[in-house]
Amino acid sequence: MATWPVFQSLQGYRSRWLRPDVIAGLTVWAVMVPEALAYASIAGVPPVVGLYAALPALVLYALAGSSRHLIVGPMSATAALSAAIITPLAGADGGRYIALTTALAIATGLVGLLAGLIRLGFVAAFISEPVLKGFIVGLALTIIIGQVPKLLGIEKHEGNFFQQTWGVLSDLGDTNWRALLVGSLALAVVLGLRRWLPLVPGSLLAVLLGILAVATLHMDEHGLDIVGHIDSGLPSVGLPGGLNLHDYLDLLGPAVGVLLIGFAEGLGAAKTYAAKAGYTVDANRELLGLGAANLGSGLASGMVVNGSLSKTAVNGSAGAKTQVSGLVVAALTVVTLLFLTGLFEKLPEATLAGVVIAAVIELVDVAALRKLYRVWTERLGSIYGRAARADFIAAIAAMVGVLLFDTLPGLLIGIGISMLLLVYRASQPHVAQLAEQGSLWLDSERHPDLPLRPELLVVRVESGLFFANADYVRERIEQLCTDLTRLVVLDAETSPSIDVTAAAMLTALRDSLSLRRIDFRIARSIGQFGDELDSADGSDLASVVYPTIRAAIADLSPGAESVGDEGNSRSK
Repeated sequence: MATWPVFQSLQGYRSRWLRPDVIAGLTVWAVMVPEALAYASIAGVPPVVGLYAALPALVLYALAGSSRHLIVGPMSATAALSAAIITPLAGADGGRYIALTTALAIATGLVGLLAGLIRLGFVAAFISEPVLKGFIVGLALTIIIGQVPKLLGIEKHEGNFFQQTWGVLSDLGDTNWRALLVGSLALAVVLGLRRWLPLVPGSLLAVLLGILAVATLHMDEHGLDIVGHIDSGLPSVGLPGGLNLHDYLDLLGPAVGVLLIGFAEGLGAAKTYAAKAGYTVDANRELLGLGAANLGSGLASGMVVNGSLSKTAVNGSAGAKTQVSGLVVAALTVVTLLFLTGLFEKLPEATLAGVVIAAVIELVDVAALRKLYRVWTERLGSIYGRAARADFIAAIAAMVGVLLFDTLPGLLIGIGISMLLLVYRASQPHVAQLAEQGSLWLDSERHPDLPLRPELLVVRVESGLFFANADYVRERIEQLCTDLTRLVVLDAETSPSIDVTAAAMLTALRDSLSLRRIDFRIARSIGQFGDELDSADGSDLASVVYPTIRAAIADLSPGAESVGDEGNSRSK
């Protein structure tokens, strides 16, 4: 079947998927409506703006995105960032505040569409899987601690994860037992049904039970917080009034930050559930989907949106197969705006908190962090030191960054630490001394039983050679030479590339070794290494390049054959 330019996730749709998609849509709808109302309040706009945003975002992401499970809508991180951006621009003008909030969604949408069209999805390649894992764990913990005050019926404290945690601990004495009761019941219902009756939509049942409790026991009259009044009716479509081109230009820079956060969280959630379902997501289509969703939200009087970790978790755990579940949520959102706003006015915030916590708690993947920590051996430790656990360190850096400094700084910290560790490890590659075993040349540290010839030093660098590691490689080779060494052979097969700085280093190394009456030769300069070595300005090493190690040492060992590829270097 040809690839569809739109609604990619619906390719090959099967009728048996309709039931789980509809159930998942119902479940996500039950969570999205109250969450959208709450996140609009975080952004500083009327609660109904969250529903206005969700409706076009769901449809347009399904049309342009690549994930079968990602749910796009208002989210706490981008809502808070929206408020931080708009507050100084709007001042005390409430109408301008709402208009600028909508304009920020439009600006974010345009930036996202442009980024997708010029294929900037490769930026995702700089966000490694460990960084993404740490980011998701940190974000999930932040979402959980943000919901705990609602679960306990206490005041929520501002600040980072640790400040909010301290605030919760400080106010435990003010816990509202009714909130704790209905919130814990919701949490128990969702987790219990997920474990023992996974076919039953636990989140939807928990929401209905919470509304029923308020309606029959009038718990809201005894201090239990509920969602409250919601305006009904569909949004108006078009550009917000009262703004000019200059206002939009002022928002383009901040929109990049909003897009980056939304892209990171959405991509993390999309990849997580794509891996579970056995398919892949396209980073460029994700940018297009996110851009289209934000543009649609802004044109429908909404606010910034992004892929939601919590709602995607609800969607996935409820059994969704495709974006039909998102379209079901969109249809139900229309029904809600027209007829059901009164129903959700009675939803306890503690019930909502229990549902959200149950949805994201499985994303606090401590086992995955332990697995990253175990990627270590004594040999790696001897080569790289503490940087041997580079993936674990990067994951923890991203997680702690999110917990301490918020979403965008945490992500950037994780990426920065990951890149720094990559450069550090590349700057100090393993330089192995090789010993001969028949037709093979093996790392002598791994095979200490193999004899070494005192007059011969054969080495390989387990990395490309470039400016950052050139001096280290030269120093390491010179350290391995002894007073008895007469020939040094660099086996270049494990060095796929070389730059001008490293080529100059090899020339200098040859000259310095010659002063010690040591010859220097290169064997098996394959691919880019040979091409770049030949073309490097000032490099005159062509005369010391040999096709095999045997050929390079032929005059040192007259009985050795100098043809074929017998000098194969392998690591065991």
